[in-house]
Amino acid sequence: MSELVCWRCGASLAALSLPLQRLDECRQCHAELHVCKLCRFYDVTVAKQCREPIAEEVRDKQRANYCDYFTPQTDAWSNAGLSAAAKAKAELDTLFGGGASSAPEPSASDKARADLDALFGKK
Repeated sequence: MSELVCWRCGASLAALSLPLQRLDECRQCHAELHVCKLCRFYDVTVAKQCREPIAEEVRDKQRANYCDYFTPQTDAWSNAGLSAAAKAKAELDTLFGGGASSAPEPSASDKARADLDALFGKK
């Protein structure tokens, strides 16, 4: 039997007791675990991305929810779809405890302003 791992970073969840509680988090990346992306019914190829026909729709598949049909699956994490930059970021988040608590990404307008300031020598 495969070991249960985090859907976001692939870290082992063996230290957590089952069933997972609604607010359980990964100890490595602090991702919420009672989420659609860790459920055995999650499937991006079907309507509402859920193979359970009578489950209520959950809009944010990466946030903790109250779905009564939640059943964790062992193969929820896959690094096949990650780009090189995303893989590096995930590894850094795991190493340094980033993730949900890390600083937000600057907006496009903030980046453009910083580029202009750099161009004209402003600090």
